Formats: sequence, C-alpha cells, structure tokens
Amino acid sequence: MDPLPADLLDALPDGVVLADAAGRVSGVNAAAVRLLGGCVRDHVGSPLDDVLRLQNSEGCTWTGYNTPYAGLRSRVGVPEQSWLLPSGLEVLTTARIERDAAGAVARVAVTLRSGRGRERLDRERSDLVATVAHELRSPLTGVKGFVQAMLNRWEVLSDEQKRLMLTTVNADADRLSRLITELLDVARIDTGRLALYPRPVDAATIAARVVASVATSTSRPIALDAAEDLPPALADPDKLTQVLTNLVENGVRHGDGTVRLSLGVEGEQLVLGVEDEGSGIPEEIRRRVFTKFWHFGTAGGSGLGLYIVSGLVGAHGGTVSIGETEAGGALLVVRWPVATSPLGA
Repeated sequence: MDPLPADLLDALPDGVVLADAAGRVSGVNAAAVRLLGGCVRDHVGSPLDDVLRLQNSEGCTWTGYNTPYAGLRSRVGVPEQSWLLPSGLEVLTTARIERDAAGAVARVAVTLRSGRGRERLDRERSDLVATVAHELRSPLTGVKGFVQAMLNRWEVLSDEQKRLMLTTVNADADRLSRLITELLDVARIDTGRLALYPRPVDAATIAARVVASVATSTSRPIALDAAEDLPPALADPDKLTQVLTNLVENGVRHGDGTVRLSLGVEGEQLVLGVEDEGSGIPEEIRRRVFTKFWHFGTAGGSGLGLYIVSGLVGAHGGTVSIGETEAGGALLVVRWPVATSPLGA
C-alpha cells in the first residue's frame, strides 16, 4: 500500500501517525511531530509503541491498551480517547485500522489532537456552574429566610413587616427569573438559536422605562438624555429593553457618580450611549469585556451581562464599542439600526 505524500499529511490540522503491517511507523506529519517532539526521521521506521509515548491514568500505553494488531478481524477503528504525553499535555486520539482481503492489518492510522480545546470547554462549564450556584444562592437564601420567618411568626408580625418581607421575596424572585433568562439567552446566542421579533419601536420610551426600573433598586442618580424626533428603532422590544437594562446596571455597578443614558441618531443608526463618572475601562482589557464571565474590579454580577449585550446587538445588525468620557469615565456606545417604516407598521 503506497504511503500518502508528505505534503498532503502536513496539510492536515491534526497530528497523524501511520504504521505499516509490521507495526513500524511509515509516515508522520508536522502536527504530530509538534506534539510528540523530535523530528520526522526520528519516527519513521520506529515501532509504533516507541513513537506513541502516550499513557493513561493507569499507566497503560496506547498500543498496549488498544492492541491495534490483535483482536477481532472485524475491528476497523478505535474511538476517541484521552491520553497524556510525557510532558503532561492531554491529547485526544482516534485510530483507523485498515485490513487486507484476508482480514489482516495492513495499516494503522492514528490521529492526535491537543486536548486544550476540551480543557477550555470544561473550564467554561465549571465557570458556568460556579456562577449559577453563586448567583442563585443569595436570592434563594433571602427567599427561604423571609418565608420561614413569616411561617414561624405570622401572628406577631405587623402588616407593614409582612409587606416588607413579601416585597423582598418578590424582588429576589425577579432576580432569579432574570438570571435564568440570561442563562437561556447565553445558550441561544452560543448555538445561533436566538429568536428575534423585530419591529419599529420607540427607543426613547423603552429607555425611560429602563431608567425608572433601575432607579428603584439603587441610590445612584441615573439621567436620561434623548434627542427630539428620534426615528423608531428596528428592534425586538424585549431585547432592546434587556440591552439597555444591562448597560445601565453595568454603569451603576462598576462606575461612580451619575450614570447617563443618551439617545441620538447618526445616519441610519440610533446611537445609544451609557456613561459613568468612574475611572473607566483600561484599553488593554476592552476586548475581553464582552466575553462570558468577565469581571472587573470588586463589583459582583454574573459576568454575563455584556456578553449578552454584544450578542443581542449583533443579532439586530448593530455594533457595541467601548470608549471613555472627557472626564475619564467609561462610555459604552451601541449603534442600532433605524426602522424604515413608522411606529405601528
């Protein structure tokens, strides 16, 4: 069986090691050499077991564990497995076993891929679990505590005390509901399954509602500056509300002084700006601000708000960027498409 051309093997993104019927390496590409070390001439002609210096958690070698040249003649491959290089780096391997007409092994092709991609996914999953657990614990603790207090002391509590407790429970329930919505939106953005129902909407009215809503939960002043005769935005109103809420709350959480929400228009786009009077966002980390689980400073939060903002704005055909105010505070600017038809159309 003729070996594959070296340039063709080197063009493959994954590492490839080919072994002949005698169990000796007949070909190895550049990606495999980078993982295994050495050079091509060190590997070609060597026993497959010497080239694949891989071990699992039990100390078994790849060839000793999978025995590609033994076993049933009907076996034609080895599914994906996780192995460790001598350096400790995890690699993911798969193998195909080619057989001749009599069923004897003619060639074994092993592919190797760095496990760092899977490590990143595992790390993101762990971060997600940790974030959810942390964010759920606080409101759930409040709900349980107040409900338990009312059950135990209902007769001695005044109506005003009961009202205060129920108001707090309601606020915590809203917080839980919003976190669940955020997590669902993250999943939909990641999988491209975000459902939008855009139509012409009055962005100034939505902005006023957002400012009023956020103001009820903070002592920080929030100002709204909307230009007159703004054209309608082409937006899913619920998603536009979510974007503005996340931006304003981010300004309240991370900035200082007054948070200002401004609305203007440039050409065929609405320009929505949120600024604060804090120390701003350093330029070197601005690219990371819109990633999942981003945290800056000591302020709390799920770390999902600005990731969702970026995803929702992009899904509407808009852009979001970070700058700074003349006083050095943070300035987040969203450019949102203008509707071509009037409100109610």
